[in-house]
Amino acid sequence: MALPPEIIDWFIPLSEQAMTLADARERLRPVAHPQEAIPLIVQVVENPRFDLPGIDIFSGATDLDSHDNIHILLGRGLLPKDEAFVLGFTMGSTNRVGQVEETLYKLFSRFLYPKEYRFSKEDFQVYQDAVRLGYVSDCQPLDSIDYPRIMDLPLEAARREIGVETELLRAYYGIEKRRHPDVAESARLLD
Repeated sequence: MALPPEIIDWFIPLSEQAMTLADARERLRPVAHPQEAIPLIVQVVENPRFDLPGIDIFSGATDLDSHDNIHILLGRGLLPKDEAFVLGFTMGSTNRVGQVEETLYKLFSRFLYPKEYRFSKEDFQVYQDAVRLGYVSDCQPLDSIDYPRIMDLPLEAARREIGVETELLRAYYGIEKRRHPDVAESARLLD
């Protein structure tokens, strides 16, 4: 299934600093999937509303609004490697992801998700890199941020408020861009 051009082209780079998070979300609104359009298996794995009481199967689960905010704050678009990075960094920022959880997530994201949501081997490598990057980052756990509180901040201030280390991201984005120079979402990371 080919992605529509508006999904392919949507991207607010990490270099964008002055736009508010609310304004960025407004740019995302026309292309964002509503929650009900997300396949149930993806929601069960990635949305905390499906967690069993007292049991977090996957660390870093967020609702769709929070997930969309994280795309913006990390300077990622909506393509597969972008999704892999956002999910991995969010999970890693909790500092609770272990090998069993990572292997279980691989099972879902590579083999059990509907075809259009599955990660390729390369996508999963980006996910794994992002888990480790989120783990070494000093940012707050991205699944626990009070996003409404920072919606009116410029992106630079919002990132600073929650501890997103843009230099750490830029360093990794340079590596990803060199690894995947012919992949749209990796090639545009440092724009």
